[in-house]
Amino acid sequence: MSKRSALVAALLLVLGLLVARPAEAAAVRIMPLGDSITGSPGCWRALLWNKLQNGGFTGIDMVGTLPAQGCGVPYDGDNEGHGGYLVTNVADQNQLPAWLSATRPDIVMMHFGTNDVWSNKPTATILAAYGKLVDQMRASNANMKILVAQIIPMNPGTCPECAQRAVALNNAIPGWAASKTTAASPIVVVDQWTGFSTSTDTYDGVHPNDSGNQKMADKWYPALSALLGGAQPSPSPNTSPSPSPTPSPSPSPGSAGCTATYTITNQWGGGFQGEVTVKNTGAAPTRGWTVTWTFAGGQQVTQAWGGTATQSGAKVTVKNESWNGSLGAGASVTFGFIASWNGSNPAPVPVCAAA
Repeated sequence: MSKRSALVAALLLVLGLLVARPAEAAAVRIMPLGDSITGSPGCWRALLWNKLQNGGFTGIDMVGTLPAQGCGVPYDGDNEGHGGYLVTNVADQNQLPAWLSATRPDIVMMHFGTNDVWSNKPTATILAAYGKLVDQMRASNANMKILVAQIIPMNPGTCPECAQRAVALNNAIPGWAASKTTAASPIVVVDQWTGFSTSTDTYDGVHPNDSGNQKMADKWYPALSALLGGAQPSPSPNTSPSPSPTPSPSPSPGSAGCTATYTITNQWGGGFQGEVTVKNTGAAPTRGWTVTWTFAGGQQVTQAWGGTATQSGAKVTVKNESWNGSLGAGASVTFGFIASWNGSNPAPVPVCAAA
């Protein structure tokens, strides 16, 4: 074979290898969308990014027109977390289409509405803004996957009514999502409310601190990893923080032990938010738990999540849900509630019985 023929053969071999090499899959583009809780600095995004990387989800690209703001660890920090923004203003001013055009996301994860609640925007108005943004997302990408958060609790010192307004918004989100979801572009509700405390997980009653950021990252991860892993999450949204009553097993004291710690996390005129942490103090796993306490100030529970609550006179009984009754040795779970009060609101001492 001549030198020229050998050279041609070598070139053809190289070209053949290049043609045969499969194209690398494009990175999935994910847009975190919201206000300062998402972007200023929104360090739950750094925790989530590294959690995804450690979980093997490396083919992702966080996108947005805003850059990262530190957080002390390497991560892909592009985002659309605009401090001080109202979702109703973003919708009214048609700001989202330009962000979508610049970044072309495949998935949007949205925690938006805190400033609207603070500004006393009606729940229906906020949901209408959500709907407009979803329509704009689908105009950008007909197969857009959308994660919408039930927002974290809020209790700013200048807005005692905000806590209850956030509850009203979160209660309405699942129904809105169910009416808006489609097979091609599912809306998955991510419960960022349950288990989050403004007293321990924020530094100002609104913005998450280190523990709050960790809780937010941990809540986003399963929903987002399901999309990235190819599993189709159910578009039927989570109904927390107002779960339907679920029968629970009757406790059998002696088979396991547990303690209950009662905390008032938010309080406003005529109402308050509380949470109770149940911990298995026995050596064996629990099959279920029941917490009871007696109010001394005429308080009345009006809503609960993470447990099924009943009240007879001053006595409150909360039983586990079907999904959180089993606790390993040393494990704990938290349920929350909203209650009314008038005149005084002393904290009762709860009693826990494990089955």
